[in-house]
Amino acid sequence: MPSPPVARQAFVHGAIASLPLSLAVAPWGLLAGSMAIEANLSPLQGQGLSAIVFAGAAQLVAIGMLKGGANLFSILLTTLLLTSQHLLYGLSMRPVLSGLPARWRLGLGFLLTDEFFALTSQHDQQQFNRWYALGVGLTFYVAWNLFTLAGIVLGQNIPHLDRLGLDFSIVATFVALIAPLVRNVPTVVCVAVSLFCSVLFSHWQWETALVAAGLLGMAAGFICLKCWGGRA
Repeated sequence: MPSPPVARQAFVHGAIASLPLSLAVAPWGLLAGSMAIEANLSPLQGQGLSAIVFAGAAQLVAIGMLKGGANLFSILLTTLLLTSQHLLYGLSMRPVLSGLPARWRLGLGFLLTDEFFALTSQHDQQQFNRWYALGVGLTFYVAWNLFTLAGIVLGQNIPHLDRLGLDFSIVATFVALIAPLVRNVPTVVCVAVSLFCSVLFSHWQWETALVAAGLLGMAAGFICLKCWGGRA
């Protein structure tokens, strides 16, 4: 167990490392809050999505589907597909998390997001510091909820805030996250196909286009990986 000053220092370093990504999703959080109001959710329900679900893309899609009158099964299935990458994140980080007490595994598991994974997944068992990871995840969690709250307040006073192009932050954030990971042909193909399909399907409802583009991109990347094999 690290001493309190060492743990505090690691936590602060994690918080500082998380700040750029936390600020980058500000428009995304504003959009989640304002869309909740547009979908006739109460402020408490809208905030609860960020406090309990804590999954940006899944929240936006679920709110959009609620607004469109989708049934519960469709919403659950769609959000399951959108968040399925977290299973892979968990499996990837299992070696560094498995030795921690249950409270740490549960806490860091709840805070596991794309941003959290991007900042901590490169650490092996010797480099991984749970206090650093907690600083990353908790800072992002607090920022996400604050931006959601701001979106709820703005959504109650500024109608149709979701038409101001805030959803561009989704694309910008994920481009920033995946750019350092594009190191081989299958990954390039996966990203390129996903972006191409998102443009091709832009006339669809955006949540449907997002799911379709993601699935087709992953399929293309998988096929390319099988074809290239060791050459990728």
